[in-house]
Amino acid sequence: QVQLVESGGGLVQPGGSLRLSCAASGIVVRDYVMAWYRQAPGKQRELVASISGGGVTSYADPREGRFTISRDNAKRSVFLQMNRLKPEDTAVYYCNAYLDTEDYWGQGTQVTVSS
Repeated sequence: QVQLVESGGGLVQPGGSLRLSCAASGIVVRDYVMAWYRQAPGKQRELVASISGGGVTSYADPREGRFTISRDNAKRSVFLQMNRLKPEDTAVYYCNAYLDTEDYWGQGTQVTVSS
């Protein structure tokens, strides 16, 4: 049984930082493209960042440079470091593992950016 469990969300002030973690079980993490998505209230789920098994990263908005995705295959984990957070970053953040026809999601972790 595949499980993706996110953690690290919470309430943070604008300009602050958070580090999200995704712990995977039931899959060989290095074989999958791992990604972080987010969904704000009333909006569609959107891709934030992804990282391939070989460590190639891709970002929805690479120019901003506020988010960094990384992975630790040995620990079966993926991380999202988020800096200089803005109120518009408020959303539920989801971990995703993708390989061919396999597509797995976590339950999400809430990130709220507010003063």
